[in-house]
Amino acid sequence: MEKTLKELADYLGGDLQGDGSVRISGVAGLDDAQERQISFLANPRYAARVESTAAGALLLPPGAKSYGKNAIYLANPYLGFAKLVTLFYVRPPRVRGVMPGAFVGDRVVMGAAVTVYPGAFVGDGVILGDRVTLFPGVALYEGVEVGSDTVLHANVSIRERCRVGSRVIIHNGSVVGSDGFGYAPESTGHYKIPQVGIVIIEDDVEIGSNTTIDRAALGATIIRRGAKIDNLVQIAHNCVIGAHSIIVSQVGVSGSTKLGEFVTLGGQVGVAGHLEIGDRAMVGAKSGIHNDIPAGQVYSGYPAMPHRQWLKAAMAAPKIPEMRKSIIELEKRLKELEALLPAKKGE
Repeated sequence: MEKTLKELADYLGGDLQGDGSVRISGVAGLDDAQERQISFLANPRYAARVESTAAGALLLPPGAKSYGKNAIYLANPYLGFAKLVTLFYVRPPRVRGVMPGAFVGDRVVMGAAVTVYPGAFVGDGVILGDRVTLFPGVALYEGVEVGSDTVLHANVSIRERCRVGSRVIIHNGSVVGSDGFGYAPESTGHYKIPQVGIVIIEDDVEIGSNTTIDRAALGATIIRRGAKIDNLVQIAHNCVIGAHSIIVSQVGVSGSTKLGEFVTLGGQVGVAGHLEIGDRAMVGAKSGIHNDIPAGQVYSGYPAMPHRQWLKAAMAAPKIPEMRKSIIELEKRLKELEALLPAKKGE
């Protein structure tokens, strides 16, 4: 595929500077780009590389120096880069129908242009929207619903009655709707509490590889529209993940916790159960959340605290041994001074 620079500027809604007839055939980084490729500047730290790049054109933020090169100016060059990568390189999955070696149960309803690869299992009563793609090893239990244009990669499992929206991507090995971790103690051990709820994944969600989302004990665990969940994440029963939230790798969210919209949880964050994290809150990597977090706040550390407070605590931590030594010396001197004071009457 080739596009003129003017066509790309019109596609992105950017301000063109230079020769709009230049033909572009791909996207590359500043250091690797060639004459027929377009590159981008998203981080001001790399502005000097704009002068030396061999790229035929650039995506630049307003006010950035182009060094005489062809450029498209955008408020968000990184977003423009993502859109061009999609334009040049991403192709819709090939429609292949139900292929030999796939199992399709009774009362299955399929939309148009569905692809089911060999080794996929589609249980009784499953409903598939248009252009759904099920790669090898996908298992859809009885009564699952999958919306249009959704892609389930190899070895994804969707348990009974769970619902997945449209334009959802679930990567290899993830499990949606496994039993929540619930047991009632009794004298002889632990009695399993049946998990009879479901998981609802709304539209435009993406879930990374080997992530697990537990079904609710009652009701539903819900992943709201547009949420993006990384690899190796655990979301427990009855949680609600707010719209457009970002959850990074190795996060664990305990049961019945609710995240607002546009929440960001950094890698390896641990969240206790029955908490609420407000809209647009951000939590730094490896933090431990034991209390609610108000909307719009930034927290870090273990236990988590406001980020600025945590920075001060982190700076003080290496000095603790020295401070302890000083305190011991001060206590010793104080006792020596007290011994020199005259005794009070009556003592």
